Amino acid sequence: MSDAARPSLARLTLAADSAAWRAAGFEVWEDGATAIGEVTVTLAGRDAGRRIVIWSLRDVSATELDGLPTEEASAAPLHRTAGAHPNGAERIDHVVAFSPNLERTIAALRAAGLDFRRLREGPTPAGAQRQAFFRVGEAILEVVEHPPGTPAAEDRDAPAAFYGLAFATADLDATARTLGPLLGDVRDAVQPGRRIATVRREAGLGLPVAFMSI
Repeated sequence: MSDAARPSLARLTLAADSAAWRAAGFEVWEDGATAIGEVTVTLAGRDAGRRIVIWSLRDVSATELDGLPTEEASAAPLHRTAGAHPNGAERIDHVVAFSPNLERTIAALRAAGLDFRRLREGPTPAGAQRQAFFRVGEAILEVVEHPPGTPAAEDRDAPAAFYGLAFATADLDATARTLGPLLGDVRDAVQPGRRIATVRREAGLGLPVAFMSI
């Protein structure tokens, strides 16, 4: 499979409220959608499900991705151009998912044609020991293995599940000033030379969201 045919992220549908996203500095159209980089994000309301309801991928050869709700992107263009987001979000840096059985999830994603880049071994601040990274167009899918000893890690037959998003911004300090108390402390990211800050739960974005320096 050539690089041009690798699956890429076209759309995310989130169980999230558009008013909360506007208050967090995102430009959202009247229909509850926006564009962040190359990806269309639909804010379907808090009753639509949980966190990331479904993602749409171009050029994917299967939609059974170990429990990650997936659909093929339609032939019609999904993307519209949004203006600059006041919070500085330029693109989706990565989509985060968790799995109790990382080998099984990696195998399913690779079988569907996703571009596996690397496996990272070593503890994260949250206690996870391993992460797998896939390129999905402009963004990265980061699949984190549930930390050992947690109830989620014990149920190895459970499916993988989406968790949250991180957005890339050219000026994380400006993002912090714009969001004020809605954004947590800026700290060093796992990725060398980059910094990250997490949006506080009080923002009501419907899922964990972070901003990262480019």
